Amino acid sequence: MGVVLRNLQKVVPLRRARLRRDVVTLRHILGIQKFDLGIICVDNQKMQQINHIYRKKNTPTDVLSFPFYEDLRPGKLPCPLHRDELNLGDIFLGVEFVMKQCQEESLDLHGALTVVTAHGICHLLGYRHETEEEWTEMQQRENYILSEYSRLTGRHLDPLMKRCSQDR
Repeated sequence: MGVVLRNLQKVVPLRRARLRRDVVTLRHILGIQKFDLGIICVDNQKMQQINHIYRKKNTPTDVLSFPFYEDLRPGKLPCPLHRDELNLGDIFLGVEFVMKQCQEESLDLHGALTVVTAHGICHLLGYRHETEEEWTEMQQRENYILSEYSRLTGRHLDPLMKRCSQDR
């Protein structure tokens, strides 16, 4: 199964090949290679529109995830009954939003996009951060993913995730 990676924005130059390689590595770490995954890169205008429609928040954000399996328990992989159910869902990356964060914090854009993608995949796998307990669980999972990513690639990435009291 594969990754569909679409770049629908023109604001920020993006190296899709690097992002695709990083997504392949993330899928390997999580053992989700058999599942399809969609990643769509958008600008602030499109991200704000999607965020407003689905979360009633009229601002852009860094990542929005739309899981194929709505009630998945954190850490549990789906058990599809049919081949066409080998899908985790779609992740929208707010590339322009992430770029502005990177400029403010002197971070590498492609590294930050990999971290945000890992966060989005965690959401597709049932992780949430609406309570302190959920936040801690998700943070631990992201820390594991990023430490494995660093071990496999030699590139160190830090989580971008904020406490659950801050809106993501």
